Amino acid sequence: MFSKILIANRGEIALRVIRAAREMGVRTVAVHSTADADAMHVRMADEAICIGPPSSMQSYLSVPAIISACEITGAEAIHPGYGFLSENASFVQIVEDHGIKFIGPSAAHIRMMGDKITAKDTMKALGVPCVPGSDGGVPDFETAKAVAADMGFPVIIKATAGGGGRGMKLARSADELETAFRTARSESKGAFGNDEVYIEKYLGTPRHIEVQVFGDGRGRAVHLGERDCSLQRRHQKVLEEAPGPTISPELRAEIGATCAKAVADLGYEGAGTIEFLYEDGEFFFIEMNTRLQVEHPVTEAIFGVDLVREQIRVASGLPMSFAQEDLQVNGHAIEVRINAEKLPNFAPSPGRITQYHAPGGLGVRMDSALYDGYRIPPYYDSLIAKLIVHGRDRPEALARLNRALGELIVDGVDTTVPLFRELMGAPAVQTGDYNIHWLEGWLEDTYGK
Repeated sequence: MFSKILIANRGEIALRVIRAAREMGVRTVAVHSTADADAMHVRMADEAICIGPPSSMQSYLSVPAIISACEITGAEAIHPGYGFLSENASFVQIVEDHGIKFIGPSAAHIRMMGDKITAKDTMKALGVPCVPGSDGGVPDFETAKAVAADMGFPVIIKATAGGGGRGMKLARSADELETAFRTARSESKGAFGNDEVYIEKYLGTPRHIEVQVFGDGRGRAVHLGERDCSLQRRHQKVLEEAPGPTISPELRAEIGATCAKAVADLGYEGAGTIEFLYEDGEFFFIEMNTRLQVEHPVTEAIFGVDLVREQIRVASGLPMSFAQEDLQVNGHAIEVRINAEKLPNFAPSPGRITQYHAPGGLGVRMDSALYDGYRIPPYYDSLIAKLIVHGRDRPEALARLNRALGELIVDGVDTTVPLFRELMGAPAVQTGDYNIHWLEGWLEDTYGK
């Protein structure tokens, strides 16, 4: 087991890793920018080291600064959290070259899944169902026209190096194709430095279902069920739940076994998530995230496992502490992502927290690095907290979430808590009868946005 690890992240996820490591007797090193000198993860870690000014490029994304922090503190391994450098294959390679263990998959696996075309081809070869689409990248508009005509409209153009909804454009007809194609390429070039795109058949009313997998890097892997992440705004997840309200135990076992076998065959190490669009009883692979997900707590809640602890164990060379037969679904869990944003425009709302009170009680978990007097900096993602609830079934989880939202106090900045209070009264949310497009329509009806 490691004696000391460095956490190359900030905020609630850095605090989450610190907690798991402390329970394991592993010392932690927090890195921080000058803007985060008073952050909770800095206070809670065993050691802290400043790695640069507020800009992410000069601090949390600075590979030399993070490597230097490891060498100065003697950290044996790096946990990347999510975001920042967590899926940067070049960073992982540099970490490995310096004799430091990266707590996560290999650079080769991150690179493989980071390119959407390679990922899709790999998964198809491993027996994972994929969305019908182009064979590889589409180099020009003439090729795009031919591919779309053969596939039939509507189609969606996606950046091969994309993520977070960037470089993704819908064409409902041939008349919309050229604008969508050129815009997607332009966005992809600007966001990722790569203008290659591919085309897929557009599914009309799918749900977003993702399967949590975990591998030991030596050919053994398990799945930990699925999460439904269909409540999205601009391709960004807002609420996640597990298990999926429309997935039967038989279907869960089937798609889970397929994903676990694929991960085992790859020799994948650590936590990963295989994401699908699900429509009319069929799964279609869209991407694999080679890291811990923001929404991992709902999986932890229903299976009673600590995924971060397991990441650290496996990275240190220990075997997984559970087998597939040990993993049984218990109840239902829901997570809402609370952002420091002002409704109805969702504009960032940084500032000083004048009062903070976290909800509590049976089945309530609050992952946050907030405290009274903390000043939310304007330089980073607006996610400030994750409220997770667990109940015996979905109705109980929803009731518990509604109660917990009523207890939560975050004063001094605007947040998205009122959004979730209103969503709790929406019939579609109560029944689980929604798809990935539902929230956009609801927001338009409710806020005109």
